[in-house]
Amino acid sequence: MYSRRMSYSTGKIPMPQPTTGTAHATRKMRRTARRLRPAALASAALGLALTLSGCAQVDTTAPSTARTEAAHGAPAKFGTVDCRKAKCIALTFDAGPSENSPRLLDILKQKKVPATFFLLGKNHIEKYPQLVKRMAAEGHEVASHTWDHKILTQISDAQVREELKRPNDAIERLIGHQPTLMRPPQGRTDSNVHKIAKELGMAEVLWSVTAKDYTTNDSALIKKRVLEQASRDGIILLHDIYAGTVPAVPGIIDALKERGYVFVTVPQLLAPGKAEPGKVYRP
Repeated sequence: MYSRRMSYSTGKIPMPQPTTGTAHATRKMRRTARRLRPAALASAALGLALTLSGCAQVDTTAPSTARTEAAHGAPAKFGTVDCRKAKCIALTFDAGPSENSPRLLDILKQKKVPATFFLLGKNHIEKYPQLVKRMAAEGHEVASHTWDHKILTQISDAQVREELKRPNDAIERLIGHQPTLMRPPQGRTDSNVHKIAKELGMAEVLWSVTAKDYTTNDSALIKKRVLEQASRDGIILLHDIYAGTVPAVPGIIDALKERGYVFVTVPQLLAPGKAEPGKVYRP
């Protein structure tokens, strides 16, 4: 019997220790272990990454790739920004509108920062229609976070279409056009979701920065988590439905501006590229 448990303190797989056999057999097994070690480490890292991401492995397109492959321009509000040259970052909010959204919109207007709002339908779009209109009127990108936050990889095709189509129709009635971006709940998506999103003319947007603001109302901690993870072309995930999030936003904006970041919407981050339906975008 041999033990091949990975040591997380060293990042190495201990060499097998024989209980019987010859020296020749021992040397042969050591050579085998050396060949297997890189593959084992890679497998362990992949498993950890998938666990941390909370979603299955999917093919994604980075904003820089979208810009490189660009064929079309994208509209820009609060001034035109070329993210091929500027140090851009996108601020995004999930699961609104909520009673906290007016204060958030006031902050963004004061600081001249555009954001992307991935809105829920049930109890949100239908409850706060005037806030949806205000978001669009003030230059923010209005996008979808489904109707009822169902996990799209766990429901039927008909239910996926319903989860995506209902908020699209509701948003169109309020602002005159359907969203072209959506964020799957918990970031969980697969090839079937991509296919249905493409049919509905939507691209999926994931994220690179999360404050896990659903776990805390500590605004200072939320700010700290964002600043620790921020990088060029980043997409920040926050939720304005939680009490600690909106109070953290002014400090996040000020600190990132001091670092030279320019805030943009997700379409601006991809410009002069344009989000393609059926594709998944993540830094």
